[in-house]
Amino acid sequence: MNIHVLSLFPDMFTGVFGSSILKKAQEKGAVSLAVSDIREYSNNKHRQVDDYPYGGGAGMVLKPEPMFQAVETLTEGSTKKPRIILMCPQGERFTQKKAEELAKEEELIFLCGHYEGYDERIREHLVTDEISIGDFVLTGGELPAMTVIDAVVRLLPGVLGQEDSHIHDSFSTGLLEHPHYTRPADFRGMKVPDVLVSGNHGKIEQWREEESIRRTFERRPDLFEHIELSASQKAFLEKLKKEKVEE
Repeated sequence: MNIHVLSLFPDMFTGVFGSSILKKAQEKGAVSLAVSDIREYSNNKHRQVDDYPYGGGAGMVLKPEPMFQAVETLTEGSTKKPRIILMCPQGERFTQKKAEELAKEEELIFLCGHYEGYDERIREHLVTDEISIGDFVLTGGELPAMTVIDAVVRLLPGVLGQEDSHIHDSFSTGLLEHPHYTRPADFRGMKVPDVLVSGNHGKIEQWREEESIRRTFERRPDLFEHIELSASQKAFLEKLKKEKVEE
């Protein structure tokens, strides 16, 4: 996969792209990550990329010319149009499902804005997706882009040490992830659940599944609206509901 980011502050990505899983993914050849300064595509000597909004108002608006020129330059000669993703608070809420969808693409281009916003023609005629990471406002699109890229890249084949590592992550199955424990088995009187040291893998898997359901029920019960549970999972959920009523 090829991922290219357009930003006014490309140096922000240096540490993130050069560390941890993203660094390893590049070393393995699973992904190519690049960042360009939007100012490089400005059409004036002052490298201006923003201007005052028509109609007046506070703040500056990112001009269309640099964004269009940048994307056209990056896609020149390409036979397939890449997904062009605009990071903005008005966009579709980012989810694990969206990450899985984007992980199937060959090329992604992320547009990171600053200031008051984007010229509307960028939204209407250039981008394919608008994505938000939550109902809050940040200074720019760089941090959200890093978040989305990290979530996507870790899903690519060969990136994680164990191919099925991401399958059990929170939200991958629709449920929150079960609790984890490691050595020592007894730390200051706080003990690891007996089932996890029993060696009975069937019982362990059952415990993990039930704890995922329990944790989701306690912390994010709204997620059950979008999950299709098995008969045994439904029975355990009903048991939890009954216990809560009896408390």
